[in-house]
Amino acid sequence: MVVDIHTHILPKNIPDLEKKFGYGGWISLDHNPDGTANMNKNGKHFRVVECNCWDAGARLEDCQDSGVDLQVLSTIPVMFSYWADSKHTHTLSRILNDDIAHTVNENPKKFVGLGTIPMQDEKLAISELERCINELGLSGVQIGSNINGKNLSSPNFFPIFEAASDLGASIFVHPWDIMGKDQMEKYWLPWLVGMPAETSRAICSMIFGGVFERLPNLRVAFAHGGGAFPATIGRIQHGFDSRPDLCAIDNNIDPIDYLGKFWIDSLVHDIDMLCFLINKVGDRKIAMGSDYPFPLGETKPGSLIKNSNLTKETKENLLYKNALDWLALKNDFFE
Repeated sequence: MVVDIHTHILPKNIPDLEKKFGYGGWISLDHNPDGTANMNKNGKHFRVVECNCWDAGARLEDCQDSGVDLQVLSTIPVMFSYWADSKHTHTLSRILNDDIAHTVNENPKKFVGLGTIPMQDEKLAISELERCINELGLSGVQIGSNINGKNLSSPNFFPIFEAASDLGASIFVHPWDIMGKDQMEKYWLPWLVGMPAETSRAICSMIFGGVFERLPNLRVAFAHGGGAFPATIGRIQHGFDSRPDLCAIDNNIDPIDYLGKFWIDSLVHDIDMLCFLINKVGDRKIAMGSDYPFPLGETKPGSLIKNSNLTKETKENLLYKNALDWLALKNDFFE
């Protein structure tokens, strides 16, 4: 069995939100004769996406080809739209979440869904989170690594995390709104350098802010192998030890103690790094994630794990068992 916890999806058609709300900044999707579509923002080209970004049939064919049994669906992070009026973000969230729920309901043994919520507004975020879980039957939500520059340690977000814990919702944290991106636009550096830093920012914020300590049952997974965090945990711990006046002001538990208390995906593109992660966090907290269907993703999801010299037990943990744990799905889900 193979479960891919990191895949992205869009509705085939996105309403003209600039016209609807009266201001720009929104993503539009313009379809091309060749079956692709242009994602545009403020009238400028953002990226081209293939039909497998919205077509469930195309996704299922790709899953069959690559041996993926279950995809976890989440929106493309550029759609988070935390910068907008929260009511308008909520409207977009509902559109995206309804589409994901429809795709899941059409193929409930092939897809599970994560919603998106207007994190900039605590009440609306919790309301939509509750709708995702209780009405739409989604498994949780995907959120950004920061919310309009605020770290995930901000008191604004704790009630949302608390609600997620109470609801038994899984949370997937994906880097977005990359810090310093304006200073490193060349060479794709926001994706290559900024994203790993953003993910470490999110993990450190949740550790230092006491989120994991206060909510031990909260199930959180981080994209891209935890970004820069695992490789810099020595530096982070040393900083915590040497300057507790700066690092331990909200939580006095060693950062290193949280290794193995949250999940990370396997998207590191390097077997030595994957083995390093297993050594650091154990083989029960890493779940296969491919970033399908985008270029920085694993070309054939799960191949790094499948083609490795890891034990059969470890491969099974990484390929599906850990994902089921994070999603709180039973092992008989596929029966």
